[in-house]
Amino acid sequence: MIQSIIRLKFSPLVFSAAMLLLAMACGQKSGPETSAPASENSPPSASLAVAPWFEDVAARSGVTFKHSSGHTSRFYMPEMQTGGVGLIDYDNDGLLDILCVNGGSLDPNATDRPGHRLYRNLGNWKFEDVTDRAGLMGHGEYGMGCACGDFDGDGRTDIYLSHTTGGLLYRNNGDGSFTDITTQAGIDGRSWGTSCSFLDYDQDGNLDLVVANYLKWSRETELNCYSRGGQPDYCSPMNYKAPAMATLYRNKGNGTFENATLAAGLDKAYGNGLGVACADFDHDGWIDIFVANDAMPNQLWMNKGNGRFIDEALTRGIAVSAVGMPRAGMGVALVDLKQTGWLDVFVTHLVGEGNGWFVNNGGRFTDTVASRGPNSSSIPLTGFGVGFADFDLDGQLDLYVANGRVKYGPRDLDPADPYAEPNTLLRGLGDGNFEETKPEGGTARPLLHTSRGTALGDLDNDGLMDVVVINRDGPAYLLRNIAPKRGHWAMFRVRDRKGVDALNSAVRIEAGDKVWFRDLIPNQSYCSSNDPRVHLGLGEVSRIDRVIVRWRVGAEEAFGPLNVDQLHEIRESSGTKVSGAFNY
Repeated sequence: MIQSIIRLKFSPLVFSAAMLLLAMACGQKSGPETSAPASENSPPSASLAVAPWFEDVAARSGVTFKHSSGHTSRFYMPEMQTGGVGLIDYDNDGLLDILCVNGGSLDPNATDRPGHRLYRNLGNWKFEDVTDRAGLMGHGEYGMGCACGDFDGDGRTDIYLSHTTGGLLYRNNGDGSFTDITTQAGIDGRSWGTSCSFLDYDQDGNLDLVVANYLKWSRETELNCYSRGGQPDYCSPMNYKAPAMATLYRNKGNGTFENATLAAGLDKAYGNGLGVACADFDHDGWIDIFVANDAMPNQLWMNKGNGRFIDEALTRGIAVSAVGMPRAGMGVALVDLKQTGWLDVFVTHLVGEGNGWFVNNGGRFTDTVASRGPNSSSIPLTGFGVGFADFDLDGQLDLYVANGRVKYGPRDLDPADPYAEPNTLLRGLGDGNFEETKPEGGTARPLLHTSRGTALGDLDNDGLMDVVVINRDGPAYLLRNIAPKRGHWAMFRVRDRKGVDALNSAVRIEAGDKVWFRDLIPNQSYCSSNDPRVHLGLGEVSRIDRVIVRWRVGAEEAFGPLNVDQLHEIRESSGTKVSGAFNY
């Protein structure tokens, strides 16, 4: 295997030759990536798994959702991007429920416009469709994704749904139903929204909202594009020449929002936004915003603490690949792969590009590929939904990627779906090293669809992280984790003084000489929202000495010691005040 660093300060021709050698050494195709070393002290490669890690239990669990893009004959661009999922305990019974975001139809003459669906978790892997009772079906809009968070601080999780014509804000009434308060709350966007996220960017204790927007698009301006020898197909976003700016809504604390996009400076850069994730990337105490753009440079909006942001993606090394080329950014996962306390940014990309791993070095990033890195097997596939979790509880983060083409390929893997691809499961070996598991995608029988939104969470509270995937024009996957356990686990429900999930809090877990870092960032992946609880695989560790939380406003508290193999609720102001635990 190639272990040395290939620095990209030479011509594109030399770079292409170098990457071809790297790909040959790794047994895969070449792609336009930089190379960085796998650790010299990496553990030896473990044997590939022979037993499945997941089983799809959707059909027998009552999750009957089938996504609809509405495609008939005209190739409308949103049909290829639609489909998100949210894991949300909307009734506060301790079990994660499933929100499936549907497309619908963009045909103006269509009479059937299937809406979103909400499935209530009844326990024991049984779910009930409660959409009508909850009032979440929508009003015929064409859906993309969702963000889940308690914007009004009443202890109940609310929902924002992004659509091609803006979005809907649903307030949780606490009785099993939701109310559409979009207009009265001041949510006035009409752009084609995709991934979205709640965040508290101004540190006033109220969750604000950011929405990535894709294109200035309408049915009337749709283009005709072709592929595979002249067959009609979906266009590249670059054909439209109509990038959009992200939208930022500031929570005024009284149940309403104001559009702060221009005041915050987010109009200074446009892009084809598909992925978004929010975190304090430079440890200055303020939450920043990363937007993954399709075929255009990414944006990294650095929070200046005065209500304004500046896009520093280019100077911080995360705008384009290491050879200066923008890639097709779809899903985003924030992850501290080497457990240094600094969040890396993992972005899923188009076939031939390879997924991007931007390693965070003190607030600046390096576009990185290693022979056994998290993106090492991604070049032949097009990634969308993505998430890191310790699925087998060995103490190392694993990786699940949902794949699916956006244009016809040279051959069809599924005669019924020319865009279908298998999903990917990589087992973490530590220090940023991975290996692909077999069977492919972690299931005994390979699953093949055009996968989009993906959310990770513990749906049965057994300490094992499960996966839900939305498939374009196909049934949802409900992947129950059946991986052989390799150790212990712990989960933490981290809440602020009001009982609200403390989004963007940082967590440090100490056990003996081991230290893990986790951040509470449920709104990520692609158009999706994950389990808001912090999950940790512990391997052989049998007791946690101390858990330290750095709250959104910067104060630190310690809790513990704590037992393993159980869920712990951690509430702000109930621990012991400490300082210096997050000095990086």
